[in-house]
Amino acid sequence: MVFSTLVRLTGSREHVEDLAQEVFLRLYRALPGFRGEALLSTYLYRIVVNVAQNEWKRRKRVARSTVSISDEVSGWEDRLEHPGLNAEQQLSENEFKLDVEEQLQRLSQVERTVLVLYHQEERTYEQIAEVLRMPIGTVRTHLHRGRKKMREGLASAARGRRTACLVKQ
Repeated sequence: MVFSTLVRLTGSREHVEDLAQEVFLRLYRALPGFRGEALLSTYLYRIVVNVAQNEWKRRKRVARSTVSISDEVSGWEDRLEHPGLNAEQQLSENEFKLDVEEQLQRLSQVERTVLVLYHQEERTYEQIAEVLRMPIGTVRTHLHRGRKKMREGLASAARGRRTACLVKQ
């Protein structure tokens, strides 16, 4: 949970081990002060979000290049698609994944965080509101805006890809 959430929030696998270590170190240090008013998982998500936000701030200070979250650490044989898909289907699927990742990175930090926690980590509105310390209505607003921006960005990318294909022909 910690690793996948950090990768999704930061968009990079580059420092995820260090960030996860920071999360667990903070959790260990904070456990004596944990009052049990919330679920431990909610508490842990709050720490993950804080660490991710610190990473975003660090990256802003350093000239950063966008890194795809689809980069695999393992060898090429682990990245082969299921043999049932033909090459065109594989290409389309991979292009879509890259478009989703690119659009996700274009969202604001809070929109990206809400989308990742809701859709990929399957957290409830209440859990997200507690983790991000914001009203549930604000969570819903960020989720709605993030979805809208993703939908528009993906539609634009698809139109651009179709136009490029027509020009090549």
